[in-house]
Amino acid sequence: MRIGELAQRAGTTTRALRYYEQLGLLPARRAGNGYRSYGEDDVRLLRQIRTLQDFGFELEETRPFVECLQAGHPEGDSCPASLEVYRRKLAELDECIARLQDVRAQVAGQFDRAVRARDELAAGASAQPPLCELATEWAKE
Repeated sequence: MRIGELAQRAGTTTRALRYYEQLGLLPARRAGNGYRSYGEDDVRLLRQIRTLQDFGFELEETRPFVECLQAGHPEGDSCPASLEVYRRKLAELDECIARLQDVRAQVAGQFDRAVRARDELAAGASAQPPLCELATEWAKE
């Protein structure tokens, strides 16, 4: 298949495919007429790259998965290098989740403080007579 069909089937653009080719992620095979030529393995490879990118992997982090697929492994993630990328990404995600939990706790504390302050203001305002009553009392004196 040609580059346009591959792009359509993989849900990407021809520009992206040329870029992947330039990075060495997509093999550059040429037909006799000089056009790029791709097969079903390339569709699977690109779907793997797209899935990983949807998960937040950088393009370069997909390289071990591509190499694993090209080595004949059906999913591209059972090779040692792919497993190591998974480990690093999980550690990165765990760190990000921990930071988000810290920020959430801080925001929740600020929210609770603000609610208490609002309630204290409301309680203080209801304990004092309304302003017009104060003016009436002052005028009597």
